[in-house]
Amino acid sequence: MTQGLAETWAKIRRSFGIVGLLFVISALFVPSGISRVSSVAQLLVIVFGIWLCVRWLKFLTRRVIWGLRNRLLVTYLFIAVVPLSLIVTLAALGAYAAASQIAVHLMTSELDRRIDMLSATADRLSLLKPDQRRYAVEHMLDMMYKDHFQGLQVVVREGDTLVKYPDDQAIVPPPPGWRDVAGIVHRDGKFYGWAHRSSGAGDITVCAPFSRQYLASLVPELGVADLFLTTPINSAPDDRTKGAAEGLKEGLGVPFQLGNQETKESKTSTVVLPLKAAANRLDLPVVWYSVVPLYVWEKPGSGNQASESNRAVLQVLSRPSMIFDVLFSRKSDELGGILPSILLGIAVLFLLVELVALFIGVSMTRAITNAVHRMYEGTQRVMQGDFTHRIEVQGKDQLADLGYSFNRMTENVEQLLAISKEKERLQSELEIAREVQNQLYPKAAPDVKRLKVRALCKPARMVSGDYYDYAMLGDSLLAIALGDVAGKGISAALLMATLQSSVRTRLSFSQDAAVLSGCAPCLSTSVLVSSLNSQLYKTTSPEKYATFFLGVFDTRTARFKYTNAGHLPPIVFRNGKSSNLEIDGTVVGAFPFADYGESHVDLEPGDLLLCYTDGITEPENAYGEMFGEERLISTVQRNLNKSEEQILEAVVEAVLAWTGAGELQDDMTLLIARCVEA
Repeated sequence: MTQGLAETWAKIRRSFGIVGLLFVISALFVPSGISRVSSVAQLLVIVFGIWLCVRWLKFLTRRVIWGLRNRLLVTYLFIAVVPLSLIVTLAALGAYAAASQIAVHLMTSELDRRIDMLSATADRLSLLKPDQRRYAVEHMLDMMYKDHFQGLQVVVREGDTLVKYPDDQAIVPPPPGWRDVAGIVHRDGKFYGWAHRSSGAGDITVCAPFSRQYLASLVPELGVADLFLTTPINSAPDDRTKGAAEGLKEGLGVPFQLGNQETKESKTSTVVLPLKAAANRLDLPVVWYSVVPLYVWEKPGSGNQASESNRAVLQVLSRPSMIFDVLFSRKSDELGGILPSILLGIAVLFLLVELVALFIGVSMTRAITNAVHRMYEGTQRVMQGDFTHRIEVQGKDQLADLGYSFNRMTENVEQLLAISKEKERLQSELEIAREVQNQLYPKAAPDVKRLKVRALCKPARMVSGDYYDYAMLGDSLLAIALGDVAGKGISAALLMATLQSSVRTRLSFSQDAAVLSGCAPCLSTSVLVSSLNSQLYKTTSPEKYATFFLGVFDTRTARFKYTNAGHLPPIVFRNGKSSNLEIDGTVVGAFPFADYGESHVDLEPGDLLLCYTDGITEPENAYGEMFGEERLISTVQRNLNKSEEQILEAVVEAVLAWTGAGELQDDMTLLIARCVEA
């Protein structure tokens, strides 16, 4: 990691060097007047700067998300925080739009209702007789003036007769040309709600001023409302219309101020526009608009349609808490008051669920990151060679199982290291044992008259349980021994060493006794084998035994005396034919009462004596067939004319080719003695 950081910093330094060089080049070309080359250099600087920023961003990103905890945080940021933020933003925008639409809807609905009342009043008056209209204007409309309208004005025109209500108002009838209409009209720089009906030779006009105070009173506690023009109708618009137009041009959209501040209604009057204080920090003002048809007093419309070129904008300014209060203050039944409490309870429940989910998410994230961090620390310790380190495991999940597996792995590795060290030690000891065992075998073949002896031993493991030996006894006797210890490995090799030591000791003792008695040819192989059997039985465990063959060749008479103690019968090849020697008793070391006989054979020049262990005849091929004595005899007969060493190599190659395996199945030992002319 340190090397990687060093390489990264080296790249960054080179990058800054290139950027600086490009800046110098661009600066040098500027005063020379070569503007095109300077522009190219500056473009290269910009491109390289962008590339450098991208490389920096990648580097910082890799550094940030290298740790699992940071990677999980970034993952949660993209799969949870970002979508949740977008949802919250969308919900906030939706709530703002819904609140503003609801506020405008409430205001326009009430405004339409008031205009419908004006239209219904005009319809009623139009149905009355002329002599009844003054009474109706004075008495019937007095209630409407008090309850629903402020500054209600009525003008009834019958020819040249005008009926006004109230009498003290300077009311003028609309210009001729108006038909039956109802809506909002602009007159003398102000907005009015009005209704106009034609009646025979005259007409009826009912109107009421729509001031800011009146609009705010349409839906109590909803907020502030106002009407304004987007474009002036007259050449000299009033301050209210001018401020609204300027506000829309500047993108403000609110031609009046919030709170209890004064706003100019006209050049001579001021109006207070109250807006309820915010319930909380999130209780922000909401403002929305609605375009309403507008009639111009001085411009009679066609039929019942308002002038298409003139529109009024209804602006409503409120707060979510005020809209909420207005909505839920209109209870349809006794259960209507429970709904706000239910919504509040649901909101609190959602908040609790979110907090619980947040706590669970943080806890699970910490559990994951802590487990991975402990695993990372454990791997670092293992990389340093500390296999005794165990990580702390918490919980009963898959991560906990992973921690247990890591601990078991380090424990097994620690045990394997101990076993490996022990194996190395045993291997070293086996090498020493092999060297020691090699010292026990004869160094060179004996040089005797009338007999050539050669031997070969190939252990299946580091050490062998097979035994062969030959020794001169005086000037005319040659002792030959061959044995196969039960088992393999160290235990068999130790018993083989014991057998070799005992045989040599007894041969030496028998030779000395024969010399003292003056009867060297009287050396008895059966007595020697019986003595060896007794000693092995006493000094080894019952399951330890060996097959053993001992023979003595007399160079003067060419007689070969032998005792075969349970060993595979040696084979004598004479004139191309083979014959087996006798077996004179059971294995040595197994039974204390074993009795051994003695046999002899007179060898002739050209005879070949082959002694071998079961590692030659018992190896099996892929089909489970043993090599067998017949194949051994056939192999030797094909190579009788060759030297003793070549015969040994031919037998071993034949056995290995038969098994087809790279390693030996058992210890292989061969001993060949060829009788020659004296």
